[in-house]
Amino acid sequence: MIALLPIIALILFISMSVAIFGNDTLSGASQVSLLLAAAICVVIGLLNKRLTWKKLEEEFKRNIGSSTIAIIILMLIGALSSTWMVSGVVPTMIYYGMKILKPEWFLISACVLCALVSLMTGSSWTTVATMGIALMGIGKAYGFADGWIAGAIISGAYFGDKLSPLSDTTVLASSITDTPLFTHIRYMMKTTIPTFIIALIIFTIAGLYINTGGENSALFTDALSRSFHITPWLLAIPVVTGVMIARKWHTLAVLFIATLLGAVVAVIVQPDIVLKVVQGSHKYLSMNYIEGVVRVCYDHTAIATGVETLDSLVKTRGMVGMLPTIWLI
Repeated sequence: MIALLPIIALILFISMSVAIFGNDTLSGASQVSLLLAAAICVVIGLLNKRLTWKKLEEEFKRNIGSSTIAIIILMLIGALSSTWMVSGVVPTMIYYGMKILKPEWFLISACVLCALVSLMTGSSWTTVATMGIALMGIGKAYGFADGWIAGAIISGAYFGDKLSPLSDTTVLASSITDTPLFTHIRYMMKTTIPTFIIALIIFTIAGLYINTGGENSALFTDALSRSFHITPWLLAIPVVTGVMIARKWHTLAVLFIATLLGAVVAVIVQPDIVLKVVQGSHKYLSMNYIEGVVRVCYDHTAIATGVETLDSLVKTRGMVGMLPTIWLI
């Protein structure tokens, strides 16, 4: 009962935060709720468990240290998604995806594609940050609600991540429990596969019966071709990224190199967009490009396409946009 006190308190604090702050809860109120719940844990530890402050402090340091890699990954994902957007990689994926995927089969296709990519790469975060953003654009062009699109993307990405022998969380869970990796995966399949099948049935029915009004697809493709230089060669970056992941390179190295490739290609293929990000005017053109790509990596970037819905999609958030999630960690 004592152990339940912090959980109950956290639920109450977060509920109050949502009721008071609404959509702004993640901007800081939720972090305050977490700190208050943590304070209750500290009081229980000091009074009930007779722990010393030094012991609690050591645990603080250990837990913060264990989350460092996750924080760096999130920051790199923010930079990756931004550089891939400005360089035209994601717009190219959206452009050709809309030429291939049909509206009625979009949701189930998005779910299966994300599952396959996540299964091959072992990373749900990378799948969502790359292919997921492109699929979000395609789905919005077809007129699907954000919830349906995000549900299909996340369902597929998490399914593949759980069953992938390349997944760090799957490998970690099997190693901690001293269970052979594929034995661990086989037992997870008993719950994961039925759940995934149910999700596929739901997305199939939804895709067939939801009236999307996909008349925006031609509008989106025209706006993308006007705003970005669309070429199949840009798809080489996702391919190279997939090869690095397949060769079991470390996640941090893959994300960093993929971000660097996106930044370089942005300067070469989309120089006008990069220069629009620059706030000042430097003597040398190279310095303007450097400032542009650096700002793309860490700051918000707005790209005008002439289509309001598309503008909100291609707007990048960079590392700054990942801060609310990092605060939660």
